[in-house]
Amino acid sequence: MMRQYELVERVQKYKPDANEALLNKAYVYAMQKHGQQKRASGDPYISHPLEVAAILTDMHLDESTIAVALLHDTIEDTTATRQEIDELFGEDIGRLVEGLTKLKKLDLVSKKAKQAENLRKLLLAISDDVRVLLVKLADRLHNMRTLEHMRDDKRARISEETMEIYAPLAGRMGMQDMRDELEDLSFRYINPEAYETVTKRLEELSRRNEGLITKIEDELRELLVANGLLGAGVKGRQKKPYSVFRKMQSKSLSFEQLSDVYGFRLLVDDVSSCYRALGIVHTRWRVVPGRFKDYISTPKQNDYRSLHTTIVGPSRQRIELQIRTRRMHEIAEFGIAAHALYKDGETPTSGEGELLPRESNAYSWLRHTIEALAEANNPEEFLEHTKLELFQDQVFCFTPKGKLIALPRGATPIDFAYAVHTNIGDTCVGAKINGRIMPLVTRLNNGDEVEIIRSGVQVPPAAWEEIVVTGKARAAIRRATRMAIRKQYSGLGYRILERTFERAGKPFSKELMKPVLHRLAHRDVEDAIAAVGRGEMSSLDVLRAVFPDYQDERVTVKPAMDQGWFNMRSASGMMFKLPEGRKKADTPAENGAGDSQTPDPLPIRGLADNIEVHFSPAGAVPGDRIVGIMEEGKGITIYPIQASALQKFDDEPERWIDVRWDLDEANKSRFYARVLVNAINEPGTLAKVAQLIAGLDINIRLLTMVRIAADFTEMAFDLEVWDLRQLNQLLSQLKELDCIATAKRVYD
Repeated sequence: MMRQYELVERVQKYKPDANEALLNKAYVYAMQKHGQQKRASGDPYISHPLEVAAILTDMHLDESTIAVALLHDTIEDTTATRQEIDELFGEDIGRLVEGLTKLKKLDLVSKKAKQAENLRKLLLAISDDVRVLLVKLADRLHNMRTLEHMRDDKRARISEETMEIYAPLAGRMGMQDMRDELEDLSFRYINPEAYETVTKRLEELSRRNEGLITKIEDELRELLVANGLLGAGVKGRQKKPYSVFRKMQSKSLSFEQLSDVYGFRLLVDDVSSCYRALGIVHTRWRVVPGRFKDYISTPKQNDYRSLHTTIVGPSRQRIELQIRTRRMHEIAEFGIAAHALYKDGETPTSGEGELLPRESNAYSWLRHTIEALAEANNPEEFLEHTKLELFQDQVFCFTPKGKLIALPRGATPIDFAYAVHTNIGDTCVGAKINGRIMPLVTRLNNGDEVEIIRSGVQVPPAAWEEIVVTGKARAAIRRATRMAIRKQYSGLGYRILERTFERAGKPFSKELMKPVLHRLAHRDVEDAIAAVGRGEMSSLDVLRAVFPDYQDERVTVKPAMDQGWFNMRSASGMMFKLPEGRKKADTPAENGAGDSQTPDPLPIRGLADNIEVHFSPAGAVPGDRIVGIMEEGKGITIYPIQASALQKFDDEPERWIDVRWDLDEANKSRFYARVLVNAINEPGTLAKVAQLIAGLDINIRLLTMVRIAADFTEMAFDLEVWDLRQLNQLLSQLKELDCIATAKRVYD
């Protein structure tokens, strides 16, 4: 267990002016509060915060963060209070300790909705102060190192949580070494058989190649020195079990097929030396094609910078090389922790002529992720977004002006558009990739230049949600779809309410609805109006809420024959009229043949979108007398007047909407109808019927056949026809065939 003076010495090695009194006070306070408490391993409990503090000293963090590490369990597990810590150590440290106490209670692998909400809380807490994240990750790392002392079920739960959340989060924050260790420790408990197998194979390989890493290190070092890079450092390592297992799984390889189990890091003094070292190595040994990546000129989103290459090196062994400066190595090892000392608006240099960012890109990513809290409609959407962002590898693309956009692998131009700006994604209609117009489903590759083609009237199709891979794009598409649908239902609901209030002889305006929203159980007026449009709330309920003294005595306003009809944008050749207080029997759908359409047509999507206007299951064709029914959650359903399904709406006249056909000559739409045929069961019958149907230019969408007797078969044809005249012509000619007993149209 680390002693008090040892802790102070560790901090003073990298920060000579550290506040020694603060460290001593925090050490003594934590020791007193934890007293005789024991861990599951039997060790004194104080050993845990001391080890967490030791991990953070390895990252060269300031004394305030080390003090928080020492105190992070005191509020939860001892008699310490926030007020007491504020008085002794200051409000800043007290706030961080309390924040960590709340995070300890979060279960990140419970049911999906709860898991998502807890992940929100975690990210919100660590977005306030990076030190919360650093202490939390160090706390988790030490817990994973001592996990063997826990119960099996608890080991599995903690390991799963670490693999799903904390390890990817450490990677996103640029702390790659911590991520590797967390993944490896989790792998040990999540899949113990695979862990044991891979570990044994690596041990065998290590014994077989004993001294190989040292030999390659020496040869690389000698080569660099001989070419003038005197201060270059070389460090080799064998890959960890989980890294090996993941590669075997992702590329479907056996252990024997793995060729790059060894990796080496070359550390040099400055950026130019990185490229000199690369040239020296490539000149000496053969390069494996397609395995070179330059993350110096194009850094990863978590600030990682390095040159990656794979060579067939000394002893004809395939090895991976990472070439970077020492400052780059520090950031690669410790990620955002490497920036943690530089606060209070300072912008120091690294000593290599490189400026350190005032806020790391990794932490900036975290803040952008928090913005998704406002965009996600529910916790599950946020969880999906965040996990997508945590786990996927990246490709780097450019705007025409040279701005770098990092995206997950498999991203499309739609993802690119939303990454630039939500408004650009919403109005995207096409894309040029490297100067060529390409489909929006094209997968982007590293280095692509993407130009987005926009339209001011575009609304993102809901189908895009299945194409995109980024959480931001999915959330934006869902939000735009919800808003478009709400706007459409709201327009229809407004028109219905106008008619209802007019029949009752009452004025209508949105202002009248505001005071009674609590009675209607909606947050705002638009929501309430949209609910009327969706059929979820009756227009009469709104009328009674606004005018509580209203008695249901309808005032019939007799309209002129040329009033009341309106169209719906793109509603495939139909005109609509809302109920005027009459039963359906009094309002035949085809009257008003010469009616004019009212101004301001409702912004309702057409039939092709299957959102607001639908046909009944048996369809309807031009020439039919038709009627529209408002159905909850569906909008308007069009029925032929002969449909028996209309009977169930007899007592709800407010749901009936008059509809008439309004097709122009240029309309090329076919309409759905169902025909039932009883045919003699003999060879050639189906061929004769199909030939007749095709000869009349009618399309068969679906055919089902049922044997109803020894000599008869019932055929149900789902057809697409131009109009009622064509359908009647078909029925007439079917009845003339010798092989047909009966032929009729089905309305339900």
